[in-house]
Amino acid sequence: MLIEAFFDKTTYALTYVVYDRATRDAVVIDPVLDFDVRRWAVTTHSAEEVQRFARGKSLNVHWVLDTHAHADHLSGMDVLKQAFGAPTAIGAGITKVQQAFAPIFDMDVPADGSQWDALLADGQTLEAGSLKLQALHTPGHTPACLTYSIGDALFTGDALFMPDYGTGRTDFPGGSPEDLYDSITTKLYTRPDATRIFVGHDYQPGGRELQFETTVGASKEQNIGLRANTSRSDFVTARRNRDAKLSPPNLILQSLQVNIEAGRLPEPAGNGRRYLKMPLGIFDS
Repeated sequence: MLIEAFFDKTTYALTYVVYDRATRDAVVIDPVLDFDVRRWAVTTHSAEEVQRFARGKSLNVHWVLDTHAHADHLSGMDVLKQAFGAPTAIGAGITKVQQAFAPIFDMDVPADGSQWDALLADGQTLEAGSLKLQALHTPGHTPACLTYSIGDALFTGDALFMPDYGTGRTDFPGGSPEDLYDSITTKLYTRPDATRIFVGHDYQPGGRELQFETTVGASKEQNIGLRANTSRSDFVTARRNRDAKLSPPNLILQSLQVNIEAGRLPEPAGNGRRYLKMPLGIFDS
């Protein structure tokens, strides 16, 4: 099993192509759709980079997967679904996220997850040719978060980051520091120490070079937010204090109304233009 990472410098997001070199079977995890805030324009540069790589390797992409409904970048899964003819999947808890955010944007959309081809339950497996994936429900950042287990690797999305950055925030609707602690300690830290972890973002603290791969063992020993010996109460207190100081992600309003629709942009209006809604005052305390 080989893993190719693609880094979006604007949102610090990682996209992964996981593939079998012998059979060319592959999946894509957490693709990005680019949004230019200065031009208010959507482009597909990041998705096209993934396409060029996959086609250059003659890969057969079986699934396009999101770990959760991202609040900091638009999902490129619909672009890649069309490009590869591959089905899409996300965690079954996405319906809770849809129910929370569709009213904020006054969106008349089904909140049943029907926008995806598959909704994955905890422990459910997917076949991708010679690749076998297991979905691990790891809520806390959002109620719908999944970690994907493939071979000796975990793709943790926003649950667990590099050891020098810590864990995901838990202050979004349905988020919970208690749930995140339980997710990491019971679903991730119970894996063998040599298990590889591939994170969903790298914010490059201190301006260091890009890093996106660590291990369970390194995280248990070094993660500044949650080590193996960190108590639940200490983590919950520290996480809540940290979250209280965080600003909303730059693209939260643009991202969520697209991502609860599986990466689909709004349908064109009567004048042929597509519109995103920008509700006022929702972050007022």
